[in-house]
Amino acid sequence: MSTHAATALPEPTAAERVRTVLARAISLSLTTAAREYDLIGMHSVSSRGLITLHPPADSPLALEAADAPHGGLAALLEFTDVAPAAVRDRVRARATVSGWLAPAEGDGGLRLDIARVTLRTATGTTDVGPDELVLAEPDPLAVEEAALLMHLVDAHEDLLGELVGLAGARLPHGVVRALPYAMDRHAVTLRCEYETGHCDLRLLFPSPALDAAQAGERIRQLLTRPRTCNHQHPTHTHP
Repeated sequence: MSTHAATALPEPTAAERVRTVLARAISLSLTTAAREYDLIGMHSVSSRGLITLHPPADSPLALEAADAPHGGLAALLEFTDVAPAAVRDRVRARATVSGWLAPAEGDGGLRLDIARVTLRTATGTTDVGPDELVLAEPDPLAVEEAALLMHLVDAHEDLLGELVGLAGARLPHGVVRALPYAMDRHAVTLRCEYETGHCDLRLLFPSPALDAAQAGERIRQLLTRPRTCNHQHPTHTHP
């Protein structure tokens, strides 16, 4: 059971979240009418969010696409976003993109003509229009997020306790472990684990962070500014 925050704070849109998942994904699962594929390092995403697959010319996928009708090969791609740190329930989001694969001009790859995009998170499922996806941009910290979060784990364990302390009385007693769970330009999120269940504490930056250096500075600002600022109330999840 989950209880969501009553106070809405700045956060990425669903389209931005999908673009962010695509920007940092190195693998995907692909389903066609004939079979399923796990592709690692075989896709690229353009600045407009358009997806191109790059299978070897003699691979089963390339052969299946070559035999597809003129309209292209119907395909569903799933990208899984996993928290870098070893927290409970590490899957943060799943983005599914469906459409038709057709030969891409110039490079011999397969472009995906997008028909439908869906984002699934712990809070529910949201459809994202293909036009929304094209217009959205990935979070500026998307590619560097994993390194930023793991740097907190490996080199600044002491800061995690201080960040948890920012929640004050809003965070129930009994936290046995807190680890960085996510970071975007607006905030850093900690996953606070209890003996049973966990909660997520989203701490809003004083201003958006546009790169890794600014993200580090924003965290330092969180720990030095007055604690009267508003943060999202913890979101609790129990088994």
